[in-house]
Amino acid sequence: MKVTSYLGTMALAQILGCWMAFSAGNWSQFRGPESQGVSPSKEVPVTWSAEKNLQWKIPLPGPGGSSPVVHGERIWVTYYTGYGVPGTSGGDMSELKRHLICLNRADGKPLWTNTVDAVLPEQQKVRDHGYASSTPAVDAERVYVFFGKSGVLAFGHDGRSLWRADVGSKVHGWGSATSPVLHNETVIVNASVESDSLVALDKRTGKEVWRADGIRESWNTPIFVTTDGNKTELVVAMMGKVLGFDPQRGEQLWSCATDIKWYMVPSLVKHGDVVYCIGGRTGGGLAVRAGGRGDVTSTRRLWTLTKGSNVPSPIFHDGHLYWVHENLGIVYCVEAATGKVVYEERLENAGQFYPSPVLAGDKLYCVSRRGAVYVIAARPKFELLARNDFGDRSSFDASPVIDGNRLLVRSDRFLYCVGTK
Repeated sequence: MKVTSYLGTMALAQILGCWMAFSAGNWSQFRGPESQGVSPSKEVPVTWSAEKNLQWKIPLPGPGGSSPVVHGERIWVTYYTGYGVPGTSGGDMSELKRHLICLNRADGKPLWTNTVDAVLPEQQKVRDHGYASSTPAVDAERVYVFFGKSGVLAFGHDGRSLWRADVGSKVHGWGSATSPVLHNETVIVNASVESDSLVALDKRTGKEVWRADGIRESWNTPIFVTTDGNKTELVVAMMGKVLGFDPQRGEQLWSCATDIKWYMVPSLVKHGDVVYCIGGRTGGGLAVRAGGRGDVTSTRRLWTLTKGSNVPSPIFHDGHLYWVHENLGIVYCVEAATGKVVYEERLENAGQFYPSPVLAGDKLYCVSRRGAVYVIAARPKFELLARNDFGDRSSFDASPVIDGNRLLVRSDRFLYCVGTK
């Protein structure tokens, strides 16, 4: 079935909003202002090295899988210490601490750090990811972080602790990794691990506004979609389903079967009111038009696909979807209108991919866990433009960030700033 693309008032408003956010120089949450991993910037370097186009590199006090966020002249990122740190014997769980560090955007120098005690007992071991995997969200007043059973917390831009909210107490061997998103006066968290729920909190106080139950096997960060009726919906994937909610009240509006039988990690992407979803251990993908009511599988599901990825999220660009397989190192290009695979190309010596790719202008930046960054032309003919390597012998699990004309890449040990110099 073919998806018809259009550019009405709704789509134009989304584009203008995205451009305004970028013109302000902010990458305010996981995958950027619209949660899509894209930037209009065409000046991000294609190649770099220790001697070329590396503006700065700073050591981080602890590991983590979270991405940095950028607002104004500051950068924030989380990390953890005291327990389960790679390269150590493990330590005493009572020493586990999470931290939010604020950095100067110009040179990466630390400005302040706020330390958060863990609510114990925590998961004894978190496979691969550790205890700081959720990317913060930031607005003009506050920075919001999610530390699993240790809660959702808000801080002032000066580092003051403002509030802390409990969204559930359960733990999981894969840890907690979904990131908070902001809508009007609420911060919304996918607390599938902690309480099988979506939770909306008041941004000013942390008080619970609504809770939607039944969110299981879901590690993806929700997105917002504007429908053809100019209504905003909150959309999230879970095992076997994509779900649409009213973000004001938490009411479930619709569901669509995915035919993907296991947990869902990649975040969704959108174009207009069409939502694209990939995921699952065995792979799979689909497109569904938002705005329906009830079970829309037979009425608004546009196509399905057996190709997918279990960890990295996709990118939508110019009528095509792009993603990379987490274990095979295969880059896929798919027609967004039909689900037809245009190409699948294997990257040499790639290893695993946990970070989601980002798009700067017409170039894809795909970061492997080994720290190799593959720059690929975002067009329906495969072209590898460059392969860059940081040479950092640690894990690169965080998705990169486009900071204006720069690229921020975080490993377990360092935060790198790539930009023309």
